[in-house]
Amino acid sequence: MESIVSEQSKVNLSEKLFAPRQTSKETSSLVKLAGFADMPVHNALDGDSEHGWYRILRRPQWIWQGIDPIEMEAVFSRMANSDAPRTRDDLLDTVIGYKPGNWVYEWSQLGGEHQKVARYLIEQGRGEEAANELLNASMHYSIAAYPHLKGDALAAQAEVQANQTYRDAMEYMPHQMRTIDIKYENKTFQAFIHLPRTDKLLPTVVVSGGLDTLQSDLWRLYHKYLGPAGFAMVTLDMPSVGHSSHWSLTEDTSRLHQALLQQIKEVPWVDHTRVAMLGFRFGGNAAIRLGFLEPTRLKACVSVGGVLHSGLAEAKRLESMPRMYLDMLASRLGKHGVSKTSLISHLSAWSLKTQGLLGRRRSEVPMLGLGLKGDPVCSEMDNQLVAMSSRGGKAVTLPAKPLHDGYHRAMVMAVDWLKEKLE
Repeated sequence: MESIVSEQSKVNLSEKLFAPRQTSKETSSLVKLAGFADMPVHNALDGDSEHGWYRILRRPQWIWQGIDPIEMEAVFSRMANSDAPRTRDDLLDTVIGYKPGNWVYEWSQLGGEHQKVARYLIEQGRGEEAANELLNASMHYSIAAYPHLKGDALAAQAEVQANQTYRDAMEYMPHQMRTIDIKYENKTFQAFIHLPRTDKLLPTVVVSGGLDTLQSDLWRLYHKYLGPAGFAMVTLDMPSVGHSSHWSLTEDTSRLHQALLQQIKEVPWVDHTRVAMLGFRFGGNAAIRLGFLEPTRLKACVSVGGVLHSGLAEAKRLESMPRMYLDMLASRLGKHGVSKTSLISHLSAWSLKTQGLLGRRRSEVPMLGLGLKGDPVCSEMDNQLVAMSSRGGKAVTLPAKPLHDGYHRAMVMAVDWLKEKLE
């Protein structure tokens, strides 16, 4: 069978990508922000910063996306127990080099185990079960690359694996997945389109996550919510991330989404008269921004915990952000080695209120601002501005606990809103 032969070539690809390298820079050493003191964070959308870890551990979200909690804690335990050299002895996930204890290594090894199970299932003719294992592998590789900093060679290799295993999974799924190549500024980026059916034109939701996620991480949103509701889902990476890494993150956060929106009428299966956008975190910034820029092409916009204004313009909020989060922002902006104060001073330009949109103009596109109680990045006032700045707009703050219920309620509310607006 051709697919089994190709699986072997993918094993070889994995071995080639992750051949031992002692020269690869460790993730936490890449950005080098000056004048920094580690700050804790806890919120429902981003997870927890924990003493002794560089990365914000997104346990609830990763479990929601399908990661086995027992396997996850075993990974953390192996990192904690490693006696290999670290960039910082007080940070457990800073083991240097692709070896046991290193973040990329441990998560990639687990991804490889799920790939092996998938190959066995394919040989047994159990394609749909294999697809679920491949999706699991893709998610593990994506976490291996997290938080997707520029210049992180090992993370870049994990991203290649995440995207490849995601494509492989789609070959065995009962629904259809296609890729869309969008040309912009003499380069091309790739978007994925998921289709519950292909015999009719479908209302379509364009979706983006935050700056520390890949578009392949959005599968559960389609599988559990958008697909069953009869929507096509088009995903694309934010500028500076994944397939969109050729473009830096500028104040025009929605420029790639705008290019896609302008070309989407050429895509089969999509009813281009019924298109909405949904974004998480910085994807929410792009979604709301696009609602002001493309009122004739969009029927609705949804922001979930969007980084809209207060999380960018209020120095007090930014001062309290953990180092990984600020490193990620600095990486996206190409500001390596700058001071924390300098970085923070630049971020207000990304505020949609500063740009003269939120609270200053009114869009004809209905907008929904969804948030969870106590979110340090997206304030309740940000979502109120979304509601006030759009015709038929709405702001909703949901309780953060219980967490999985909060995620579920947010998605159900978003889908119900989109059904109403895309009828």
